[in-house]
This record gives sequence, structure tokens and C-alpha cells, in this order.
Amino acid sequence: MNTIRHLSRKDTIEAGALDWQAAVTDVEATLRLLRGGEAGMVAESVMPLGADPRNKAYGLPAFVGGTYDAAGLKWTVHRAEPIGDLPSISSTTVINRLSDGAPLGSVESALLTRMRTAAVSAAAIKALKPNGIRSVALLGAGAHAQTHLDMLRALFADLEAIHLWNRTRSNLEPLLKQAANGPTRVSPHADWRDATADADVVICCTSSPQPFLDRSAVRPGRLIMQIGFHEVMFETIAATDLVTVDLWGDFANKSAKSLFQMYRAGEFSSGQVAADLPALLLDKWCPPPEASLYFSSFGLNVFDIAFAARVLRQANALNIGILLPSI
Repeated sequence: MNTIRHLSRKDTIEAGALDWQAAVTDVEATLRLLRGGEAGMVAESVMPLGADPRNKAYGLPAFVGGTYDAAGLKWTVHRAEPIGDLPSISSTTVINRLSDGAPLGSVESALLTRMRTAAVSAAAIKALKPNGIRSVALLGAGAHAQTHLDMLRALFADLEAIHLWNRTRSNLEPLLKQAANGPTRVSPHADWRDATADADVVICCTSSPQPFLDRSAVRPGRLIMQIGFHEVMFETIAATDLVTVDLWGDFANKSAKSLFQMYRAGEFSSGQVAADLPALLLDKWCPPPEASLYFSSFGLNVFDIAFAARVLRQANALNIGILLPSI
């Protein structure tokens, strides 16, 4: 009987989903395959789920060759806020073997998405701030903020301070408990301006539908990273010396991310992008040390497929997960 393997979140963790070094390696390896034509993705399908622009369902297909040998689809549903005991984002990735189309399995992938996003942030920080970073402001308290906090503590051993801010102060408590032990000082703040005052890097991980990060956040040598929804004002992006992205694609025509809204408003052009992630990681593009920087992370579905394929391969080797009949 032909079978496929399904991995719950617990299964993915057991199969290595929380391995930060493997995650960063996946990002660079996938970019090399993408540049060589051995990986690719098409435009996502977006289905609104109500009046709130944050309530949407997304279908994101991609393929990754090489040792990944995978074609897949991530199906994810976003809600503005969690409902009951459900998370605000639910996601499943389905993987087929690229070489022959055989169905391989499915993976609960909300955690993998967060790992992918934070791994991209780590790679971008190392490339854009090659002399190291001393202090980071982390704005937001949701799942992406929690994963970025894990990433910072795991991959930036010399980091001295992490400053936290969220509109609802009480929501920072889980992050403070998460970071209770460790050499890096973690401090909560009541105002985002206080949180960012001494930061080399500002990481925006909120679900805000209205921008709040104004141009006062722009400083020489500072990197502003947008991971979340629409936190950054157009004036802030315009005030930075260099704008960088993970990639520029057709998604610029419909994404609600601040940079792409700015593009559709006629206030930014693709020619103003100084470098994308392939240029940063493969070509070793590096900005002047005193340049003010902005990095927009759209979130590339090709990484989701690579991560899911790696975890499924490891799960097969260790016999983790549930086998289901495929025919």
C-alpha cells in the first residue's frame, strides 16, 4: 500500500524543525537553486475572508530541486486575532517528490513558516551588519516575535540587549519568561520610541494594519526590518539611505506590506531597491557602515517547501509522524 507521512507540530520539532543552523543553511542553499533555475515559485493565490484586510487565506506553491527534490503547496489561513483556543495563523504544507511527482506527506507548517522568516532575518542581519550588532529592538509580542527572540538568542551570542515593546504591555510577559535565563539583557518598554532608542536593529513583528513607525526611527547605521503587516510609514522608508528586500516579484502588486503599498501608491519604484537576498548572501553585497537601512521581508514560499522537505526527509529516517494511505 502506498502511504504518505503526516507531521504534527510536535513531530516537526522532533524531526529537527527548531535547528537554527539547518534553517539558515536551507535559506542559502535554496537561493542558490533559485538562481540556477532549479527552484521556483509562482504568484500566491489570495482569498479574502471578511472585511478586515488581515483575514485572508493563501495558497503558495513552489518547487525546490537538488537534495530537496520537492514540489509543494503551503495552505495558510490568517485571522486578525486568535479565536478561542485557535491560533491566529493555521498552516499546512503538502509535499510531492519533484523528480517523479510521488506524494510524500504533509506538515503542520505554521512553526516552519516562523522559523523560515526568522532564519531569513538572521541571514539578512549578518549580511547587512557584518561588524556585528550590540542591541536590538523587537516590536510585537506574537508568534513571529517569539521566534525572532529565540533566533536572536541562539545565533547572536555577543548581543548585549534586546528591547521589547508591544501595544498591550501584558502580552510581553511570555517573551520575558522565554528570555529569563541567558546572558543577553531583555527589557520591556511602554513606548516604542524608548525601545528603539539604543537599537542597532529594529525588528517589526506586529500585525498592525496602520503604520506607526515614523521617520524618527531612522538613524545612521541602523537597520529597520519589517516582518509584520503594515507597521512602517512611507516617510520612514523614504528617509532610509538604502532599501533592501528578500525578493521583488509579482507580489508587489497585491501584498499589504508597507513597501509594496508604497510602490502601488507611486511613491517607490523597483529600481530603488539596492539589493535583494540573493545579492546579500550569494554576491556578498554590503552597505556602507553608516548607511541607514530598511529590509522588507515578504516571506518566500520557496523556503517553506525546502524546510518542509528537509523535515519530512528526517522524519522518514527516524520514523516520526503518522503514515496515511495515499491511494
